[in-house]
Amino acid sequence: MMDPWRYSTEGISIAVRVTPRGGRDAIDGIETLANGRSVVKVRVRAIADGGEANRAVTELLAKALGVPKARVKILSGATSRLKQVAVDGDPKGLGETLRKLAASRETKKD
Repeated sequence: MMDPWRYSTEGISIAVRVTPRGGRDAIDGIETLANGRSVVKVRVRAIADGGEANRAVTELLAKALGVPKARVKILSGATSRLKQVAVDGDPKGLGETLRKLAASRETKKD
C-alpha cells in the first residue's frame, strides 16, 4: 500500500478522508478507497458547516503531528470529505509520525 502523503521541501501533503460529527476527534488509520487511492481516515466531532469540520481537522492534525496550527492548511476539498492537507515542517519527521499514528489502526476497504 502506498502512503497517503507526498513529501516536499516544505513538509508533506496528506490525502485525508473526513467524517464530520464522528463522535470524537481521532485519526483512525489508513484506508484504501475503491479506486485504489490511500487516505488517512480522520473523524471530528464538529459539524460540516461554516468551516467547523475543516478547522477541527487542521487542529487535530497539528496536535497529532506536534506542529503549530498555522502550519496546517487545507489545499483542496474544503467542501468535500476527501481533502488534501499541507503540513509545513520536517518532511521525514512528519512522515514517520503519521506512519506511527496510523500503523495500529490500519484498515482496508474492499
